[in-house]
Amino acid sequence: MADIDLSQLRPVLDFYRNKKGILIPLLQDIQETFGYVPPGAVELIYEEFGVPAVDTYGVLTFYSQFYLTPRGKHTIRACQGTACYIMGGREILEQLKTTLDVSVGETTRDGMFTLETVACLGCCGMAPVINIDDKLYGKSSIAKSKVLVEECRCKE
Repeated sequence: MADIDLSQLRPVLDFYRNKKGILIPLLQDIQETFGYVPPGAVELIYEEFGVPAVDTYGVLTFYSQFYLTPRGKHTIRACQGTACYIMGGREILEQLKTTLDVSVGETTRDGMFTLETVACLGCCGMAPVINIDDKLYGKSSIAKSKVLVEECRCKE
């Protein structure tokens, strides 16, 4: 993993100085800067604000919005809700794991994709559904998911 330049955080740290209840918004801003919360940032929070690392990691691991490792350029979420699962969502997920050569929660070696599952995307009538970044793809299939991955690769 490349070294992270934590000096980029100076304006963020200065903004939160002398304020109370700042840990979650501070972590959100750090993640906005780097795409995840690097370990060095946790140490910096302790040095600058006196928040013990155990408390910071407690927040980071409790809330699913925070990431402790670099994320892919694109996030693929395979819905595993009841309707999607029954309509082929499980098979699509297995194919995505094979195609991307990752497990759920991992990022591809090239940094292009992070694969996740979700319990429900809220569009059961379009099952099975895949979400790539902010776009939903309903009535998906193994073939369609392969095409969607390839289209993302080709755009880069």
